[in-house]
Amino acid sequence: MPSSRFLAALACLALLAACGEAPSPYRLHPDDREVLAVGQKVYATHCAACHGARLEGQPNWRMRDAAGRLPAPPHDASGHTWHHPDEVLFRITKFGVAKAANLKDYDSAMPAYDGVLTDAEIVAVLSWIKSQWPREVRRLHDEVNEAAHARH
Repeated sequence: MPSSRFLAALACLALLAACGEAPSPYRLHPDDREVLAVGQKVYATHCAACHGARLEGQPNWRMRDAAGRLPAPPHDASGHTWHHPDEVLFRITKFGVAKAANLKDYDSAMPAYDGVLTDAEIVAVLSWIKSQWPREVRRLHDEVNEAAHARH
């Protein structure tokens, strides 16, 4: 269960939104210990079985299986997770790959976590994943976010 400090931080974000000065609700917090504690638990419960306890993903993750699905990719620096801005990662986690990418017929083993995880838990787990990347990869991911924000 999230701490009162974590819930207070979310309340502050809601207040900022009401004032029109809110940061992106998808923004990851890889340096916030409380967010990371929640994210680590969410990852262990909902993600590690497919993406690996050490974020290593499934073997041959770039090759489709007999059913035509791609295995779970790694979320460490060797994968492509950090190539996507926070909002895309959030949408994939919440709505699934097909809906997030607007690919009606795309078949993926990745479940949608809408109704399973709260938005705060999704941000927390993605924040925990980002916190595991080397400093240089985190910096590159920040640049991906800046570029995505500049396009909007």
